[in-house]
Amino acid sequence: MDILIFVISLIASFIFALGGVGAAIILIPIFVSLGIPINTAKPVGLFYNTVSMIGATITNIKNRRLDFKVGIPIIISSFLFAIAGAYLSTFIPETVILTLFILFLLFSGFMFLFHKKSDKESYRSDKPYLSLTIVGALAGLISGLLGVGGGGIISPIMLMLNFNPKKTTVITAFVVPFSSFSGFLTYWAMGKIDWNILLIVSVAGVIGATLGTAFMHKKLNPQMVKKILAVILLFMAAKLLIGIF
Repeated sequence: MDILIFVISLIASFIFALGGVGAAIILIPIFVSLGIPINTAKPVGLFYNTVSMIGATITNIKNRRLDFKVGIPIIISSFLFAIAGAYLSTFIPETVILTLFILFLLFSGFMFLFHKKSDKESYRSDKPYLSLTIVGALAGLISGLLGVGGGGIISPIMLMLNFNPKKTTVITAFVVPFSSFSGFLTYWAMGKIDWNILLIVSVAGVIGATLGTAFMHKKLNPQMVKKILAVILLFMAAKLLIGIF
């Protein structure tokens, strides 16, 4: 079982790191199907996002890809709202939140998959701090509510705001550890942590995400990254939809 969990975590972190998105949203239903209680899987998934995206972010910082001025507003608001989301998760029916999240993922995924600009594509370079703060707040709230990272929210909205897809994946990878870790701490305070599973998925997450990030920047162009993000979002929606029914 430990080997199986390690392999699944390694593959998931590599694939989702291509879009700068934490893999907890897919790992949680997989862990539950393996017999791990969901209240145990949620904090494991959040901590997994934390360590796997830290590995990706270290790689990005070393290669000077990270724009801190864009990432900081999202980090601050996502960290605070993830705590609120984790607390509110005990009062709001999960099916309600999941349904809204699925609709958002489907809309975003199809938009990025089929939307094309008529003019030569160019990306913004300014720092819309208010918009970025709102993005972080929404991502943190969803992260805490569902026990997943906020990458599925941050990536599509930043692309809607016309940021470069590669820059978006770097920022997302930078933000996800903070929102995930604050959610993890809140769940830890409310329940029990399986430290054995936590260690296994954390090691696999660091390795997989570091390799995935390096591969993305060396082998993929912005348009390909955008398509990968779209596929990831639609895949997330499908898994969540299957989970509801």
